[in-house]
Amino acid sequence: MADLTHQDWIAAAAALTPETRPFIGGRHVESTSDETFPSVSPRDGREIARIPAGSEEDVDRAVRAALESFEDGRWRDLPPRERKAVLLRWADTIAAHTTELALLDTLEMGKPISESQRVDVAKTAETIAWYAEAIDKTYDEVAPTGGDALAWITREPLGVVGAVVPWNYALLIASWKLGPALATGNSVVLKPAEQTSLAALLLARLASEAGLPDGVLNVVPGRGEVVGQALGRHRDVDKIAFTGSAEVARLFQVYAGESNGKQVAVEAGGKSPQLILPDADLPAAASAVAWGIFYNAGQTCNAGSRVIVPAALKDQLLAEVVKITGETFRPGDPLDPATVLGPLVDDVQLDRVLGYLDTARAEGGKVVLGGTHDGLTLEPTIVDDVRPGTTIEREEVFGPVLSVLTYDGSPDEGVRLANDTDFGLVASVWTRDVTTAHRVAKRLRAGTVWINTFDASDVITPFGGFKATGAGRDKSLHALDAYTALKTTWLNLPET
Repeated sequence: MADLTHQDWIAAAAALTPETRPFIGGRHVESTSDETFPSVSPRDGREIARIPAGSEEDVDRAVRAALESFEDGRWRDLPPRERKAVLLRWADTIAAHTTELALLDTLEMGKPISESQRVDVAKTAETIAWYAEAIDKTYDEVAPTGGDALAWITREPLGVVGAVVPWNYALLIASWKLGPALATGNSVVLKPAEQTSLAALLLARLASEAGLPDGVLNVVPGRGEVVGQALGRHRDVDKIAFTGSAEVARLFQVYAGESNGKQVAVEAGGKSPQLILPDADLPAAASAVAWGIFYNAGQTCNAGSRVIVPAALKDQLLAEVVKITGETFRPGDPLDPATVLGPLVDDVQLDRVLGYLDTARAEGGKVVLGGTHDGLTLEPTIVDDVRPGTTIEREEVFGPVLSVLTYDGSPDEGVRLANDTDFGLVASVWTRDVTTAHRVAKRLRAGTVWINTFDASDVITPFGGFKATGAGRDKSLHALDAYTALKTTWLNLPET
């Protein structure tokens, strides 16, 4: 795997014949929809496959398979150690198929192949294994009743979970939902993004090969307005776990309200600030700023898309950012293991990002780096002179575009600008003063705050945000609670 050359990956891509049919009830089945749409690689515009557009009937079959598997207890009633063993085998199987999964991820999304292997596939396997290990290490509770009663509190699986995931980290974000949902005994219907369906279908097949019972994990690809809506409105779905745009997140809340009132957990992106205080280590901050926005071509929900820097330090910081960017983020073929910057996912996304740049210029912003593209690959772009309240400062661009805002250097003003956003996913603060770091971090309204770093993360800590970002939390042991409901059982113990 690690030794494959650029030419090896090109040959593997040419030989690819991926499975496209929905995975329902433990096997691939024909879609009831006659309509298909193309899976087109942003690498070269080649059609990889044609994906069934999906139908309400496909979703209903998948939900019924999931419900049957939940109600008969084939998964939820297995002893914890047996469920753990199955998920551990699945994690090992994912790792053993790194080449195939990474290739699908890169071809569909455009992510550099080295990152697909190192991050998406490796951390997907790690996440599934981590939740597997948690299964037989969590406990329920006994309430402090008197001696005449016994009351115990158990965490019960919710039932059927609909997981709806985006295209930017298709496998990894799926694992953040599948890991805790399956570990707690639920059954799942996974709806992948239209742009990245193929790896999810392989992921489900590998779960079945590892021993996950039929019907416990189902995958229905298709268009969001059909498959996503049908899943969101289905009355036998007990929870939707969604990552994506704020606009679609609100649709799922409407679907829930108009159907069975199911739970809806949301992570809907951010407009994340990196706040540079006057005493910051500028070279270190500059490296984090560049990596925080240009990694994955900026197509990351927690991308550090706003840098807030004292006016007196702006030129020095930007000079460092430009230097690091030029040395590191050179565009290339995503199938080349040496490539760090790949294309945007499709022409829709490119047009969206270019539109934001046009608007930024019209609103007084100055593009001081990049702004041009070759095919779907957009150069790393920096927009200076961004004013608070302008479109590019407020809205999530989802591309390799850094907005630069200046302030007077006071922590109060920096925090005010950092918090002046509809979102609240992540933030960072850069300072050498530990007391200032603590105080500023406490005031930043974000689900994760980094001090003198950015994007440091692990499955052991929760991920989610405040405000328009949504109320959901992925990762950590706390995610187990999100896929369970508390149940009280009370037993009177009368004297005999």
